[in-house]
Amino acid sequence: MKTLLTVLLVSLISSFGGGDDPRPNDPTTDPYTEGGSEQLLKAAGYVSMGGFEFSMTDTAGIDAFMATSDIRWIETEHFQLGFALGSYKVRQADKKKIRAELTELALKLPSVKPKSKILDPWVRAHLYAQRLEHTWDDFLALAQVEASEFPDGTKGWDLTGTYMGEGPYLGQKGKYEVLILPSEAASASFLKQQFGLSIKKTQRWNVIPRDTLVLVTHIGQGSFKLDSALHGHLTFNLAINFLDGYKHYSYESAIWLREGLGHFMERKIDPRYNTFDSSEGSLAEMTKKSDWQAETKKMVRGDKAPRMAELINLKSYGELELEHHFATWSMVDFLVETRPKEFATFLGTIKGRTDSKGYALATDLKGAHRDAFKSVFNWNYSQFDKAWVAWVSETY
Repeated sequence: MKTLLTVLLVSLISSFGGGDDPRPNDPTTDPYTEGGSEQLLKAAGYVSMGGFEFSMTDTAGIDAFMATSDIRWIETEHFQLGFALGSYKVRQADKKKIRAELTELALKLPSVKPKSKILDPWVRAHLYAQRLEHTWDDFLALAQVEASEFPDGTKGWDLTGTYMGEGPYLGQKGKYEVLILPSEAASASFLKQQFGLSIKKTQRWNVIPRDTLVLVTHIGQGSFKLDSALHGHLTFNLAINFLDGYKHYSYESAIWLREGLGHFMERKIDPRYNTFDSSEGSLAEMTKKSDWQAETKKMVRGDKAPRMAELINLKSYGELELEHHFATWSMVDFLVETRPKEFATFLGTIKGRTDSKGYALATDLKGAHRDAFKSVFNWNYSQFDKAWVAWVSETY
């Protein structure tokens, strides 16, 4: 329900916008869905283009507070997206990738022109909505689960079944939320108003009242004004949010696995740009090198590679050094490439742990991790280290 303050703010903003002229983010201004055509929304797989809960409030309240950002809202099957960036000139290096993505998008929204050299804000919003859903599909493939395996969120868990979380979105009740803002100032303002956070960089946040995980980022950091860098950064952070939300976010998985999975999925997008967590969601650029295979092999040959027994004891992202990033990425790469079925089983084993009464079991997580390694992979940590080092030496 809109508060009186929200209504007054929206009215005030409209008056400054020139009478009855819609704001640039109004769905009626979108040429690709023809102003929000029901037929085209259905074709695109959209639920709505605004008017939904988001973060700690809703799209109307956020539009009122972020009046100068012109956030284009899109709700897909599994996401709620707020996109507030302007037009983008396609770089030669990314032309092939973006043209392929636009060609796919045009199958759903025929007004999209795959050969466009300048992407306007609306087509960019649709492109990112499509990318988010692809990232969702990629995670399901890694975890080897179907969306239909998760509960619909309308009733409590049946203790006779296999626990898959509390809701349909990998186990979360709420859809995954993504907000992409144009500046550090806009992002800092949003995070302060919504969560009371004084943070200038990308942030992942658990919105407990709505049981959803939100990702907030802006392009005033790193190389994010470049489309491919931003795409990869979102993928990195979504991978971690997906893992957190998998079978419900009742506790956190090991740092090495979260960071390694983030790197693995980001580098599938473009290895030229890499995100490094130093604290949750932040960008701590440690290297611009893109050939991580060579760096990992060099590290292994010099006997400088971290061991799993060391990685499992990392308590925060702030402890991660460059060698940890190379190693965590490569370890996930190793497991996905050589033991994909077991890797999926491992994820399912360490997530969704419950006691006999059905409550989340967050005790002895390191012990559970060690036991899962042994039961799923048939390795202790030393045996894993040796297998990984041998694979790196032969493969990279």
